[in-house]
Amino acid sequence: MTTIKKKVSRLFVLTVLLAGAATAGAQETEKVEATIAADIVNQYIWRGQDLGNVALQPTLGVAYKGLSLTAWGSVGLSEPEDTKEFDLTLAYQTGGFNIGVTDYWFNKIDDGDPDGRYFMYKSHSTNHIFEANVGYDFGFLSLQWYTNFAGNDGKNKSLKRAYSSYFELSAPFKFATCDWTATAGAVPYATTSYGTTGFAVTNLALKAVKDIKVTDTFSIPIFAQVVANPCSQKAYLVLGLTLQP
Repeated sequence: MTTIKKKVSRLFVLTVLLAGAATAGAQETEKVEATIAADIVNQYIWRGQDLGNVALQPTLGVAYKGLSLTAWGSVGLSEPEDTKEFDLTLAYQTGGFNIGVTDYWFNKIDDGDPDGRYFMYKSHSTNHIFEANVGYDFGFLSLQWYTNFAGNDGKNKSLKRAYSSYFELSAPFKFATCDWTATAGAVPYATTSYGTTGFAVTNLALKAVKDIKVTDTFSIPIFAQVVANPCSQKAYLVLGLTLQP
């Protein structure tokens, strides 16, 4: 592990410990909340990467006192050969601070399990990728850092585990009756997971969301997003809708 990666790992651990101490007396809601929703998108674009065409992406989650467990998936609708995905995220949030761990699973992955077995966890022979994240939302600006720490991670220039990382800045604002979010994301060092050979900006995005009123008590959020990946020199226009009771 390089000196930079060691410093990142130590900073991450220190942040976790400080957050635990700071939240000891925090006041949170006592109500258990559940989430059931689904997005339908014309393209599955994730952190500036093209992961598929038209897709259905369901969400099921529960949250209590800032702690949440969320299941999220994606399945292609127009192209049956598109990769199927199933993710589990355990997260905690207090005030603007958040921390979490995600288990990503894909039915097919390079150098993974060719049979697509879910309960196969051997490193570099598994279709799971485990990622930790930490971040803070200042209201006008959100900063998030993500690092793969186990599973079928990408490789660096030395063909060793890259501990693939990604960090992102997001700024929300309102304009012309829509809720907007401007995002800039980058990969700090070389990894085959993102197709980078060093520091690279991989995600520049502008997203707008607007509720379409169906009845007096029901509306459907519609969103559109322009995404550019300067590293791969690709650009995308994503359109989607969210179904939620």
